[in-house]
This record gives sequence, C-alpha cells and structure tokens, in this order.
Amino acid sequence: MNIIPYIIMLVASYVISYALQPKPQTPKPASQDEFDFPQADEGTPQAVVFGDAWLSDWMVLTVGNYRTAPVKTKQGK
Repeated sequence: MNIIPYIIMLVASYVISYALQPKPQTPKPASQDEFDFPQADEGTPQAVVFGDAWLSDWMVLTVGNYRTAPVKTKQGK
C-alpha cells in the first residue's frame, strides 16, 4: 500500500494551484453618481407617509446620508 506518494502529490498539486491562481482585484467604492434613483417630476403630487406603509405608486423625493468616510469602531473595551 503505497498511499504516501499519492498524498504527497495531492498536497503538492493543492499548493501549486493555490500559488498560481489569479489574485482578485479590490473593487472601487461606488460613487454617488453611479446610483440611479427614480425621482419625482416637478408638479407631481406626492403622498406623505408616516411610519411603514405599502404604496402601489412610489417615488423617491430625497436620497441622502451616504457615507463618504469609512466607519471606524473600536473592538472590545
């Protein structure tokens, strides 16, 4: 039972395939211009909803509070 050479070849092929795989590039963060939100036209009546509600016709009046700086938190105390 010569299983040792097969195990060595298995480990070697795993190491070689891991070393030769392409490295993924980190994507650029999305900018504000890349978002495409539907917006209301001037003069269109808008419904005002307080709380949670389901509406059949909706439009986005304001979109905001997107962070441009990363959130930094301390781990632990």
